[in-house]
Amino acid sequence: MYGQIILVVFFFSDMSSSSQKKQTLFISSLIILWYTSNIGVLLLNKFLLSNYGFKFPIFLTMCHMSACAILSYVSIVFLKLVPLQYLKSRSQFLKVATLSIVFCASVVGGNISLRYLPVSFNQAVGATTPFFTALFAYIMTFKREAWVTYGALVPVVTGVVIASGGEPGFHWFGFIMCISATAARAFKSVLQGILLSSEGEKLNSMNLMLYMSPIAVVAFLPVTIVMEPDVISVTLSLGKQHKYMWLLLLVNSVMAYSANLLNFLVTKHTSALTLQVLGNAKGAVAVVISILLFRNPVTLMGIGGYSITVLGVVAYGETKRRFR
Repeated sequence: MYGQIILVVFFFSDMSSSSQKKQTLFISSLIILWYTSNIGVLLLNKFLLSNYGFKFPIFLTMCHMSACAILSYVSIVFLKLVPLQYLKSRSQFLKVATLSIVFCASVVGGNISLRYLPVSFNQAVGATTPFFTALFAYIMTFKREAWVTYGALVPVVTGVVIASGGEPGFHWFGFIMCISATAARAFKSVLQGILLSSEGEKLNSMNLMLYMSPIAVVAFLPVTIVMEPDVISVTLSLGKQHKYMWLLLLVNSVMAYSANLLNFLVTKHTSALTLQVLGNAKGAVAVVISILLFRNPVTLMGIGGYSITVLGVVAYGETKRRFR
């Protein structure tokens, strides 16, 4: 009798252990794919815009948004990864459209900056997002953090200033575009919290992307025609010269959607805090890989500045969690 009970206990214990291992493997796979898609789209953007002669950041962003629109629809309507949420009013549509325009501005600014700046420095500037988020939250919602939390932002900004002084490939226009994109990204996150604050209007990130992407494509089309009028002829020409041109564009666009999808899945199966920690590490990994791939020169001053910024971001996240 006792032997049978022990066997049953061992059986269920083994099942629980096996289930836990599968869950760990699943989450680990998600994180690896998330890293791959995020870093991959960043490096492919740099390669296309700086090394491949494809100098059309607005059109590239429109390709990304087109892929996001199509694949979001397939994922939600056909694959049913998440329940479809409907826009319930004209007011809600206008709010989503506003978020879409701000989001587009941040993505375009980031892509333009990659034409002029190394990925390593681009990531250093992008790491200042918490500074701008705290700034906009204070200005727009009067939300105050503990003084020690604001103090943690000092090394975030100081590190970028140091990295700028030690960056051999520093370019003023690229820097302005990069800092503007970073500020726009932070502004969008704060604005989203304000505009979609009521329970009836909240959308998960997958549904928000479903509605923002088509709006972005419609907004980008006339801008592309006016600002990048020769994009079709040059792209066709590049397609004839480089047989992998169209494949690179397709992979790049699909990876842009994958980054958003995996961002949602990693948050769902772990936590927002885990995503923040992984994001900090992702920036460092992207910097190392980009330096190895593109061979852009770096200085000790630049590395030191970026390290200070990353440590400041980590300290900011920790103090914000403790003094919430």
